[in-house]
Amino acid sequence: MGIMAKIFGGSGTPNTAVAASKDAPRSRLQRLRARYDAAADAPENRKHWANADALSPNAALSPNVRRTLRIRSRYEIANNSYAKGIVDTLAHDIIGIGPQLQVNGPNSEAIEALWNEWARSVSFADKLRLTVRSAAESGEVFLRFVRNDMVMSRVQLDLRLYEADQVAAPGLFAPLTNGDGIEFDGFGNPLRYSILKAHPGSGSSDSLQADPVPASQVIHYFRMDRPGQLRGIPWMTPALPLFAQLRRFTLAALTAAETAASIALAIGTDAPAQDDGQDPEAMDTFDLERGSVTVLPPGYKLSQVQPAQPTASYEMFKREILNEMARCLNMPFNIAAGNSSSYNYASGRLDHQTYDLSIRVLRAHIEAIILDRLFAEFYREAVAVARALPGSVRLDAAIIPTRTWIWQSREHVDPAKEASGQQTRLLNGTTTLRAECAERGDDWREVLAQRARERDELARLGLSLTPISGAPPGTPASDGGKSPDTNEEPKP
Repeated sequence: MGIMAKIFGGSGTPNTAVAASKDAPRSRLQRLRARYDAAADAPENRKHWANADALSPNAALSPNVRRTLRIRSRYEIANNSYAKGIVDTLAHDIIGIGPQLQVNGPNSEAIEALWNEWARSVSFADKLRLTVRSAAESGEVFLRFVRNDMVMSRVQLDLRLYEADQVAAPGLFAPLTNGDGIEFDGFGNPLRYSILKAHPGSGSSDSLQADPVPASQVIHYFRMDRPGQLRGIPWMTPALPLFAQLRRFTLAALTAAETAASIALAIGTDAPAQDDGQDPEAMDTFDLERGSVTVLPPGYKLSQVQPAQPTASYEMFKREILNEMARCLNMPFNIAAGNSSSYNYASGRLDHQTYDLSIRVLRAHIEAIILDRLFAEFYREAVAVARALPGSVRLDAAIIPTRTWIWQSREHVDPAKEASGQQTRLLNGTTTLRAECAERGDDWREVLAQRARERDELARLGLSLTPISGAPPGTPASDGGKSPDTNEEPKP
């Protein structure tokens, strides 16, 4: 039987049995429907996601929405010690004492020395910490390259920081650009920024006027959470309602405890009320002289109000809500709370692994967005300075040297183990003296030069830092001296 006969049967008509058997699974599949609980149109789901929308990232982050989030975030950070501590700790952990520049290639020592001179003169590390604080608090920050004649450095480049409020279209009825103060080209590259001459909250009329600044002079630092997003929102936006809940709960518990503690004694009776008018009026108060002893009428008794606040769950609630608040910053509870009493060493290190990875990611972001652009601007001016100085190193303006940014590492809890590990890495060649010195914020050339000076001074004085063999005087030896745990005399 041929293939056509198998399909249509011997008579040439369609084989209905075969067709039915093939259509049966298909009909069953058509009756199946994929089901997601989160997509179900149940009443509880509609209530829970009533504020969910399908807006684009920039429509969702309209100027009014970003302004509301900024002012609420600033309010919480100004009035909540936990929020203030979290933001400060985050800035300190990311920036520390500031990144150290290490240039690869010729004239590296001269370029690094010029950079260090400039960074100290403009308080560069302080401005970087302020940048992180502003980004966490307001969602974004703008850094503008300016020339400052007051900078005590040969390179007089400086950075002027602007809050997010100050980059906006001027006036109430001015046409908004596609980035609310930022103009972009067709590829999404910023062309110019509209920087108001005064902060909108200053009340000055200058806040209605703006200076158009080319994008080449401005660094816009923010965290992009959605593709195509043009402006930033506070990093702690998901935690803002939790901060408010924590402050309200703490205030309610404190108010209840204060109210209960302010009532010294309560007088009550189980006896029936009298009809002669001798019963005290309800909620009546009177003063009791300190140290006095009094006799109550028959049937009356004294009792003290027992405060029920804070409850046993108060500490547990604060711990859980703090843990949830810090989670949006990838910060562990003990760092957010400043309290490691419930941690052991292993759990502390485990939590810090996620946090340290987040810190490294943010540092890489800062390098790409801020540091590399800043160094290019610095190097262009450094080239001009080097050309103007007689006998100075000649820098090549055509090629910006490659560089590495070294950040301060977290201090080890055991300095002896840290020193041993450092020695092992140096001996087996898996690290360099430059990298190890940079971990502590030191310059390896300065360390070597100082060691050479100290070696020469020790030789001049006839001293040596070589450890003396043998135990120091007064230390019990293995076969002599009194044992610290017994009163036996040493054997001759």
